[in-house]
Amino acid sequence: MLRILLGLFLLLPSSFVSAATLYIDPPFPTVSRSDSVTLSVRVDTDEAAGECINAVDAVINYDASIQPVDVSLGDSIFSVWVEAPKINPENRTITFAGGIPNGYCGRIEGDPRLSNIIAKVVFRSPGLQIGGGSDANTARVSFAPETQVFLNDGMGTLAALTTYPSVITLERTPGQTVTDTWRESVANDVTPPQEFSIGLERDTLAFDGNYFIVFSTTDKETGISHYEVMEEPTSEFGSFTWGRADAPWVETRSPYVLQDQSLNSTIRVRALDKAGNEYIATYIPEESQRSLSNEQRIVYAGLAVLVILILSVIGGIWYWIRRRKHHKVETEREVESTDPVITSIQ
Repeated sequence: MLRILLGLFLLLPSSFVSAATLYIDPPFPTVSRSDSVTLSVRVDTDEAAGECINAVDAVINYDASIQPVDVSLGDSIFSVWVEAPKINPENRTITFAGGIPNGYCGRIEGDPRLSNIIAKVVFRSPGLQIGGGSDANTARVSFAPETQVFLNDGMGTLAALTTYPSVITLERTPGQTVTDTWRESVANDVTPPQEFSIGLERDTLAFDGNYFIVFSTTDKETGISHYEVMEEPTSEFGSFTWGRADAPWVETRSPYVLQDQSLNSTIRVRALDKAGNEYIATYIPEESQRSLSNEQRIVYAGLAVLVILILSVIGGIWYWIRRRKHHKVETEREVESTDPVITSIQ
């Protein structure tokens, strides 16, 4: 995972070559007050020139007259996200950085679908009297100048970029019925995220040489909401449990550095989509991968001390009993040798 990220995003760009287009679709939607609209962020490449792109670092601006509700990656062509989509209400920006390892070269010949979606952004038109809604008649959603697209050429070359915004017409009044396709999509989504596996990694150049896990999946309906990780304790000898018995789920992202570096825990990753559906992947380290943790060393040391103390006590008691028996025998002999009756009989 780290090698992929470095290969995609950490190479210095050289010059502007070929062309790429980022645009927001539909370009001129109309929205009634309090309704929502879903805009698709799409990318086109210069297919005639055989151009392929592999990464986009985007900053999207939007007017105060419209409010972003959510960002969905369910239909995204990207599989790697260095920066997950983030909505910043104060700056009125939406930012993200992602890519596709093998590059995107445009629509596959014979495929009728327009499969060039990077993300879908849901916007809602606020009511005139609700939430400080603006009385503007339009709202513009556009790419900021710092938005960049990188070519899939192994050198991190910046593509010459053309961008097109979307200008939303805001109706002055609510529609006859409330239109909220995004909320309907979430309500109708009963499909969990796709199955995935957990990869255990260790690299001397990353995370101070500690073990970490990598994971990723997709959800083709509402998109992945977030990931959670649990390091569940593993029982040994049927008596001792290493780790917390009530190990919690921790919200995180990939890659994730393991807390239990001894690998004496069962690792679970839960992916949840925007509708709350989930899929849980499990990784159980092999016996050969496990080592003693500090907690285990303390327990083992404590057990050793306890065994030594018990043996010492048993040894002391045994020695004391032997001494008592020996002393009793000696006393009886002395009595026999000094008693005149016993002596005369003998």
